[in-house]
Amino acid sequence: MANHKQALKRHRQSLKARSRNRHFKTMLRNVVKKALAAGTEEAGQAFRTAESVVMHIASKGIIPKKRASRKVSRLAKRLQASA
Repeated sequence: MANHKQALKRHRQSLKARSRNRHFKTMLRNVVKKALAAGTEEAGQAFRTAESVVMHIASKGIIPKKRASRKVSRLAKRLQASA
């Protein structure tokens, strides 16, 4: 463990960021699962919610924007195929 004031602060910050990132990544997985599990009636609304969450997480820099676009695209493709 570091002893310098700056290193201790940086460690505290990294723990906070890790916690925040884990929360958002878990939320991302859950919202995608819900969209895939949704019935035909709720699929549209579930997809819009999932897309919104994915793009919000990308805007925060937790996942790259291109990865978010790819996730949304593949989710839309899967929902179209199942409909």
